[in-house]
Amino acid sequence: MDVLISIIGWCGTILLLLAYALLTARRLRASGALYQAMNLVGGLALLLNTAYAGAWPSAALNLVWFGIGAAGLLRTRRIRGDLGVSDRPPAAAREER
Repeated sequence: MDVLISIIGWCGTILLLLAYALLTARRLRASGALYQAMNLVGGLALLLNTAYAGAWPSAALNLVWFGIGAAGLLRTRRIRGDLGVSDRPPAAAREER
């Protein structure tokens, strides 16, 4: 069980860092469904990992992170009507680079 929880934690870490890197590189929008979903799943994975380890301050942080991701994803879905809309920045933003 320890190995599985560790793998879940590493996957969550990679997902959160990848989401942030893609946002910084303007490959994703902060308001996009994919970015919000990556934060939601990454936060949940790290919540499970840190709670299992008894690291309660980190678990609390990841619970909030998960909640923010869930709220963002629900807001995105409510605004766009579905999650199938592209998360890529508009062409003008891509051309600025």
